[in-house]
Amino acid sequence: MSEPIEVARRESSVLRISVRTAAIMLAFTLIFTALMAGTYKATAPRVAASALAEKLRLIGEVLPAANYDSDLMADAITLAPQQALGLDVDTRLWRARRSGIPVALVLEAAARDGYSGRIGLILAVAADGKLLAVRVTAHKETPGLGDYIDPKKDRNKKRPWITQFNDLGFDSVPRDKWRVKKDGGRFDQMSGATISARAVTNASGRALAWTLEHRDKLFALPANSRFEEKKQ
Repeated sequence: MSEPIEVARRESSVLRISVRTAAIMLAFTLIFTALMAGTYKATAPRVAASALAEKLRLIGEVLPAANYDSDLMADAITLAPQQALGLDVDTRLWRARRSGIPVALVLEAAARDGYSGRIGLILAVAADGKLLAVRVTAHKETPGLGDYIDPKKDRNKKRPWITQFNDLGFDSVPRDKWRVKKDGGRFDQMSGATISARAVTNASGRALAWTLEHRDKLFALPANSRFEEKKQ
């Protein structure tokens, strides 16, 4: 057998193997993709339901359901990114009413200057201007040190640090005093962990001021509309 024929047979064999391998990989990819798509379709409703339940749980911590009789999820609007709230993406704002009368606004905010970065917040502001409550939704503060901003991690279970903001407004705590005591303000901070407390305190003050400034319009907008401040 001549050498060119043997070389041609080897090349043909290599080509067949390559084609077969490619076909197997393609089939595997298609099957895997189909399985993943099927899994997503099957689990998506449960994931969405779980996310909604968690959102309702957090909202319930800052605004008890007994305070309103409206459909909170239906009576919501979209907020465009708001620098004053520390937000750079669209978020939702929920309006609570009782017998059609405004009760409170529930919104998200963020402190970008936590010790370990961004601290996510959710807060409820009453129609009369009081901050009903604020809770931390996400953070990376140091365990056992700055994480007391989260009531689940706070060792003081009777009166967690973050509850000192409950039912306060600028009528009882002037805007320039909405700071931690170390900065000359009203609010306590834990020794050795001031940065976390300062970040949450300042962010909650900014969020309250922003909400009061836009309160009437936020309540008046049609459900599912978008709020975007006009640039001067």
